[in-house]
Amino acid sequence: MAATHDRPVSLSTRAELDDLVASHDRVLVEFHTEGCGKCAAMEPVLSGVARSADAVVATMNPRDDPGLIDEYDVRSVPKLLLFVDGDLAGTREDGVLSVEEVQEFVAERG
Repeated sequence: MAATHDRPVSLSTRAELDDLVASHDRVLVEFHTEGCGKCAAMEPVLSGVARSADAVVATMNPRDDPGLIDEYDVRSVPKLLLFVDGDLAGTREDGVLSVEEVQEFVAERG
């Protein structure tokens, strides 16, 4: 299924994450925390990617479902996870990235 969202989708549970990943070919998820300045700086970047990339973009605080922290080895935020055809295809924990850098990450995997 092609991406249909033109802005990031906010997720709060593992079930929501699993449903989104299962229902779209390509999903980019940003793990963030409240009060994270770098995460806040990524908001306009993710909005730009949501409008331009062939992927659904979502954001989630992994503290809302703590099992995700260990499952996806979250050691710093923002952390980007790219799922392609239901599988984790790549991650990035590089702080603030440009729209172009995130678009390249989405396009080069899978």
